[in-house]
Amino acid sequence: MTTQLTAPFKEQLLAQRASLLEQLHTLRGGDVSRAEASADHFERQQDSTAQVTTARELEFALDEREKAELDLVEAALSRIEAGTYGQCTDCGVQIPAARLHAAPEAPRCISCQEKTE
Repeated sequence: MTTQLTAPFKEQLLAQRASLLEQLHTLRGGDVSRAEASADHFERQQDSTAQVTTARELEFALDEREKAELDLVEAALSRIEAGTYGQCTDCGVQIPAARLHAAPEAPRCISCQEKTE
């Protein structure tokens, strides 16, 4: 895929990365880690242990999901720089533009993604 064709995807990915980083920053309460934010948030004595545990597990799961999404975006930006963006990382076939417009971070064609899932 040429630089001219990847430019809109790169813009979209950069915007997505900025949004994810801002979301992570905001959800963590600024410059503290998710664990520190959770500890402060869940120190309330009035909540039951089950409530605190469930809420903490949810926050950690959200953190993992956000980090995984950010990793996909970073990998896609790396593929743009390497000149391999738009090629399936598993089989090498060209990923349809419609798929890339819907999910610009997609590393695989639909067939390979279905096999992975």
